[in-house]
Amino acid sequence: EHMLADFAAAGGPRFMALRYFNAAGADPGGEIGEAHEPESHLIARAALAALGAAPPLTIFGNDWPTPDGTPIRDYIHVSDLASAHVAAITALEHGATETACNLGTGHGASVGEILACFAAAGAPVPHSYGPRRPGDPARLIADPALANRVLGWTPCHSDLGNIVHTALAWHRARLARA
Repeated sequence: EHMLADFAAAGGPRFMALRYFNAAGADPGGEIGEAHEPESHLIARAALAALGAAPPLTIFGNDWPTPDGTPIRDYIHVSDLASAHVAAITALEHGATETACNLGTGHGASVGEILACFAAAGAPVPHSYGPRRPGDPARLIADPALANRVLGWTPCHSDLGNIVHTALAWHRARLARA
């Protein structure tokens, strides 16, 4: 972000830095989804474990100071990230000042809540608990107020049930094609 600001100040193009929180979900039409090797993102790993295409999920700690003892994170649907990019370009075209915006919902979900969503979708996630990872915070939630104010952007596809549904559908289809 500092380099982008320096570049813009030196006459380079204007910019908008978009800080993703936990990008998740898949294209509702099933054309594009998330597949990394190795997969490190919770929603995708949970989907693969639920579908029998990956080992059981290890949850890093169940003794966090949260309501269910599992870490809380802010999950943002990829469709909302795409709309934020369009909003950022539009804002820049209309003279917005270069800035950095957090892209999240402003609400967190625990790992336990995510597992409950998968179970409600008929895809229980086999899992076990391991020790906490050093340095992990109990909660990490975005403050999207600046993105709302500067970009006029509010996430509308990031309901946890929708994220889980689209991720499961995409991984099912991908595994069926393999």
